[in-house]
Amino acid sequence: MNEGLVVCVRSIISFFSLLIFTRILGKEQISQLTFFDYILGITIGSIAATLSTDLSSRSLPHWIGLLVWAALGLLLEYITLRWRYVAKYLENEPTIVIMNGKIMEKTLKKMKFRVSDITELLRNKDVFDLNEVDFAIIEPNGQLSVLRKPEFQNFTPKDMNIQKKTTGISTELIYDGILIEENLRQLDKDKKWLLKELKKHKISNISDVFLATLDPSGSLYIDLYKDHMNKITDIGDYKGPY
Repeated sequence: MNEGLVVCVRSIISFFSLLIFTRILGKEQISQLTFFDYILGITIGSIAATLSTDLSSRSLPHWIGLLVWAALGLLLEYITLRWRYVAKYLENEPTIVIMNGKIMEKTLKKMKFRVSDITELLRNKDVFDLNEVDFAIIEPNGQLSVLRKPEFQNFTPKDMNIQKKTTGISTELIYDGILIEENLRQLDKDKKWLLKELKKHKISNISDVFLATLDPSGSLYIDLYKDHMNKITDIGDYKGPY
């Protein structure tokens, strides 16, 4: 059989095998993956790639290898869900690196973390001053969870006994100049109502609107194709000369 055709057939088998296995295994979000989950994903992907392009060997052993790795991943997922005590050792557990504002040096050393690594992770959480931190915890997926000291925590409407209405989710009424009539009907509105609202913003044609949304409170957001901006801010890097 032509090599190109063999690669094509193997790629189709590999593609759908990988799709099925990842649908079964891939319930967790990328940000929740542990380091082992990450390595497992790379290994399964590598076997799938070999299955697709390695014509020096038969495809069946590669496919069986792919199946075994996926099955082991599924078995591990079941075990960690069923027995929390086992999950503690297999997937690791959260580790406190700052307690009551004090850095746990021995813990950092044991985890092979530098203080600069922690300060970098804190900055990613919008914390630039260690004095603000009460507790900091390294999660099993490597992310940092931070609890600020009470005096540095933000006020919420609940703290001030203020009742706020639920904002809900906005619904698209116009997208790329096209009216979405189904969404209008779901909101018990019609085209006549929408045109009337657009006229309040001095807009006569739906085709002039790039995006229009309506939130549950009745607030209409409109973005036109013509933004009429005299000066556009460029936040890109220095363009030269290099």
